[in-house]
Amino acid sequence: MPLLMHTLHVDLGERGYPIYIGRDLLADVRLLAQHVAGSQVVIVSNETVAPIYLAKVKAVLGQRKLITEIILPDGEQYKTLETLSTIFDRVMLDKHDRSTTFIALGGGVVGDITGFAAACYQRGVQFIQIPTTLLSQVDSSVGGKTAVNHPSGKNMIGAFYQPKAVLIDINSLQTLPARELSAGLAEVVKYGLISDEPFYRWLQQHMSQLLAKEEAVLAEAIERSCSIKARVVALDERESGIRAILNLGHTFGHAIETGQGYGRWLHGEAVATGMLLALKMSARRGWIAVSEVDDYRDLLLAMDLPVAIPEDMNAATFLALMSRDKKVIDGRLRLVLINSIGDACIVDDATERELRDVLQ
Repeated sequence: MPLLMHTLHVDLGERGYPIYIGRDLLADVRLLAQHVAGSQVVIVSNETVAPIYLAKVKAVLGQRKLITEIILPDGEQYKTLETLSTIFDRVMLDKHDRSTTFIALGGGVVGDITGFAAACYQRGVQFIQIPTTLLSQVDSSVGGKTAVNHPSGKNMIGAFYQPKAVLIDINSLQTLPARELSAGLAEVVKYGLISDEPFYRWLQQHMSQLLAKEEAVLAEAIERSCSIKARVVALDERESGIRAILNLGHTFGHAIETGQGYGRWLHGEAVATGMLLALKMSARRGWIAVSEVDDYRDLLLAMDLPVAIPEDMNAATFLALMSRDKKVIDGRLRLVLINSIGDACIVDDATERELRDVLQ
């Protein structure tokens, strides 16, 4: 029997939507169907996820007039305008109209590109997120950021476009490879660092259980992460202010992903290392103790995540890539740093010397 553990709500007025967190949710016929208004559905997945979960989603949708399946290759390197165009080619071939619903079934790449496709197709159609990786469950599926990558920068082409619902079936994590699980846990840890010190301490204490995929502990970590993100998004949907704290480590991390070639480093791996750099900079400014940086580094090691920048990237490379980041405004690079564990801040006064010192 489906078991709904938690229901959260992203409070955005008419654009608000529920986040369902539980096990066996993909077996609940009513849960998904209530958010699919028309008789046309586009399910976008990838070659890894589709063989495991596509049949379940189709089964709960029932005998609709038209279900179009689009199976993408798996990997960050395919999050491109070219891939986006193949989605449009298929839905136009099958004559989907404005009543269609796009369903993103997969990780962050699938969710981002499907959401962007939904935002663009006929100037906007409904879409639903069914994230199957931990990183997408706690981060990319919530908040309405949709995008594709460009060779010069990650997520540079996209739109803010909210889903109608997010269905998080924690059973999907049982098939998640260890590397993907650790990458997702990096984003979970981020929420503690930026907004909730007790949560961060809880994660330190329960990391071995999370890595062992203990269901109750995973469910709590997902619920607490989504709750923090939902609250921040409700305050600042389009990232004109406080929402930027969700980018802790991302400016450094995106430089790693772009510099290494999309897909070589997982997003969570790059962000984990980026957060380490941000904490080092915070300690350099005297805002947190060096011991806190060491504790975080130990946590990364426990999760088998990288604790050093790529050997073939120097400070000059980082600075060049970071200068093209979408968080640069009026020529000033904005970074998220830590005043204290659980209290993030946004700065735009980092000097080149300071950045070089941290990167070296």
